[in-house]
Amino acid sequence: MTTIAPESLALAARLRSATTMEHDEAENMAFVTKLMGGQLPIAALADFHAQHLTIYRALEDAGDALVNDPVAGNFVFEELRRVPSLKADLEFLNGTEWESKIQVTQAAEEYAARIREAGTWAGGFIGHAYVRYLGDLSGGQAIGRLMQRTYGLEREGINFYHFEGIKPKPFKDSYRKLLDEADFTESQRDQVVEEAKLAFRLNTAMFAELATRHC
Repeated sequence: MTTIAPESLALAARLRSATTMEHDEAENMAFVTKLMGGQLPIAALADFHAQHLTIYRALEDAGDALVNDPVAGNFVFEELRRVPSLKADLEFLNGTEWESKIQVTQAAEEYAARIREAGTWAGGFIGHAYVRYLGDLSGGQAIGRLMQRTYGLEREGINFYHFEGIKPKPFKDSYRKLLDEADFTESQRDQVVEEAKLAFRLNTAMFAELATRHC
């Protein structure tokens, strides 16, 4: 049986293959499994959203700065923005004074700082955007439905998982095609993959810190 070398894969397939281990580790963190299992109070869900607000503010600011970049600009989609939905969720879960109540973890701050650093270059931004947005449109959809049932929510409180005007499967297919067509050299593709792997590790560190608060 012929084994295909990872570096010979198109970028989208390579990203998926190269991040499998990091993805599995992140989704099996204690905080994640207990939150999805309804073993934590709804305040833990609010804290989860608060960390993501910090991360998505950094990511979407980076996208705005690169919107005219010939490569990165193709990956900046208004309909993907999560900051407005996260703010709405936090207001619902924590009240109108929600911003004064949130406590951002050091891990989330470090994650956001890395996005701001790497996101000045198209490949750095794309590496992080791939992990966040395609994750939200994949497993994130199942997580959203699970959270809805577990915590007795309707739409408010889990707006984060709802993408207006997007059909996940066709959108993800188009996004992966854009990845494969992105004008990167081989070494730049290597950098995109490494940045995506780092994004998962930073995400895992955030879950670990959240576990010390809630688990």
